[in-house]
Amino acid sequence: MEPTRLFPIIVLSSLVTVEYGGWALLGFLTGHGTLGPFRERFFRAGHAHAGVLLVLSLAYFVYLGHAGYSTGVQWLAGALVLVGVLAQSGGFFVHLGLGQQGRGSPGTVLTRAGALLIARSPDHPGRRPDHARISEQPCEQKGKQPWPTRT
Repeated sequence: MEPTRLFPIIVLSSLVTVEYGGWALLGFLTGHGTLGPFRERFFRAGHAHAGVLLVLSLAYFVYLGHAGYSTGVQWLAGALVLVGVLAQSGGFFVHLGLGQQGRGSPGTVLTRAGALLIARSPDHPGRRPDHARISEQPCEQKGKQPWPTRT
């Protein structure tokens, strides 16, 4: 299976855990448990980062398939993005469990490491290999249609 097909399946499956996290957070906020202000803040941050980054990674995988990279680079890029998303959002939950107000923790390190993995993954927006550069000439001038059509 191609990496640009498998990784979106993993992401969509992972979104179920974000949905469960939202349900759990709603339970805490409506009185079915207590987190305290510090833990609630990091629960919200981890939950929000996980949801947003997973959805954005779906767009990343669409563009990755069109970037002109080899299959090996696509596997590497997909793994870096997914590990980065899990590390960045998971770091908030680690800090929730191990951290203290106003002090760093292993969760802080994990969150920052995840951000670096996402930022350094191949085909980060704005970077593309030379053979995948967009032509300066509009499609109409080359005799091509601007949008693919079905025949």
